[in-house]
This record gives sequence, C-alpha cells and structure tokens, in this order.
Amino acid sequence: MVSLVSPRVSAPETPAPAPRRRGSIARGRRRLGIAYATPMAVLVAVFFVIPLGLMLWMSVSHWPLVGASYPNGVKNYDALSDPLFLRAVWFTVKYTLVTTVVLSLVAFGLALLVQHDRPGTGIARTVFFLPSAVGLASTSLLFYGLFNTDSSALNHLVDFLGLGRVDWLGSGGNALGSTVGMITWRFAGFYMLILMTGLQGIDPALYEAARIDGAGRWQILWRVTLPLLRPTLALAMVLSLTGSLLAFDQFFILTGGRHDTATVVIDIYREAFLSQDLGRAAAVSVATLAVLIVLNVAQLRLIRREGK
Repeated sequence: MVSLVSPRVSAPETPAPAPRRRGSIARGRRRLGIAYATPMAVLVAVFFVIPLGLMLWMSVSHWPLVGASYPNGVKNYDALSDPLFLRAVWFTVKYTLVTTVVLSLVAFGLALLVQHDRPGTGIARTVFFLPSAVGLASTSLLFYGLFNTDSSALNHLVDFLGLGRVDWLGSGGNALGSTVGMITWRFAGFYMLILMTGLQGIDPALYEAARIDGAGRWQILWRVTLPLLRPTLALAMVLSLTGSLLAFDQFFILTGGRHDTATVVIDIYREAFLSQDLGRAAAVSVATLAVLIVLNVAQLRLIRREGK
C-alpha cells in the first residue's frame, strides 16, 4: 500500500546570526560622543580653563600692565585688606541686598498680575518684558540723561509737582536708590517671566482644594503659592545675586564709582587700569570668584532640596 502522505521534510536550519561585535559598537559610540563633545570642550578650554589658569598665575605674580612679571607669592592678596576694597565690598553687599529684595517683590507682583490668560494680558506681558531687550550699558546711558541735574526730565516733573529739584546721583544714598530703580525697570520683566513660568506650573486643583477648605487669598498665597514656588524663587535669586555682586556697567556710567558707589568689579578695574597692577586685580578676582562659587553651590543645593 502506497502512503499518500508525503514524508515531512525538515526545513533547512537558518544559520544563527553572527554575534554582534558589542565592543566595536561601544567604541564607535564613544568616538561619536567624543566627536560631538570636542568642539564645546575646546571652547570651554580656550575661553574658561586657560584664562582661569592665567588669572590664578597672575594672582601670585607681580604683573604690571606694562613691563616684565615675576612670581611674588601671596603678596597680591594684601589687596583684600585695602580700605578702598573693603568699602567696595560693603557697598556691593548693600546694593545686592536692596536690589534683590526690591526686584524680587516687583517681579513677583508682575507675575501674579499676568499669570492668567485674560484680555490684554499678552500686551501687558510684552510691555513689562520689553525693557529686558535693552542692553544694560544703553539703559545706563538712557537713565543718566534722565538723572542729569541740569536737564533731567524727572526734575522737570518734580518741579511741576512743586517738590523741588533732586540731585539723583549727587550722593551715595541718592545714587543707590536711583540705580536700584533703573535695575528694577531693566530686569523686572525678565524675572517676571521666570516666576510666571513657575506659577503656571502649579496645579490649579491645589488652589481649588484650598478654596473648598475655606482659605482666603492671603492664606492661599502663603500656604500654597510661595511653598510651591520656592525652587523658582531660588533660581531667580541665584541670577539676581550673581548679577548684583558683579555690578559694573551701571555704576561706572552713572557715577564712575564716586560718592562711595564703587563696587568690587570697579575696584578690580581700578587696580588693573588705574593702578596698572594686574596681579592685585587678579587676586581680587580670584577672591570674588571663590565667593560666587560658594553662594551658587549653596543656592543650587537649596533648589535641589526644595525640588524633591
């Protein structure tokens, strides 16, 4: 009897795929990563690492603006005890504290005002942010014209109100207040944008739950908004503190450092280009950099801890 069922023919075995050369792939990826990172690494080395190393070397050397240099140890760091430098440190700290408080309050108020989409909010946001597009040096020159005693538009307004003329830049207190006002006008819109982003990231359900529990506006602000906005506020303070401690353009243009309005950076400029001692200027720069690193590390740790 012949079987009608054909015998099962086994399919030819497909050859197992060759094992991937994982080592080669990993090396290729590493090379590709190095190729992508190399341009930025070169830029960082040329514009940060090398100048930083040169500044450290200058800080321990007698380095005149014109002439030969030679190592002199830590003698340049005597500049940190100079009375002019100490007065500059005190004024810089005072300016930083006043500016940070005033700027934070104004920016936070503007952010609360424009955080919700309502008719006209877009125009208001644009108007508040527009001063941020003006360069700081240009802003300082603009306000110098406004503060000029002889032809001040502000003094014309004050005269019209019958309050008498004001010497906006004629004393340390007036110069400080005038400069803080200018900086607030220049940067309030920028910090408003940062804080508004943080406000819009808060879940509206939290506000609704607080209202259901009977919380009023001030209770919601203190118990809900501010605690959840701490990381954003900390970030804004990092930027504000760093910018204030490195203040130069506004005081150099408005007062030239007169009336005890010299900042730390103006003192560095004075050591480098007026006293023509780059070594002492570098020593002050190193000390300033160390303070900034400590402050920024502390604030960034605060941001991370609050963000968890």
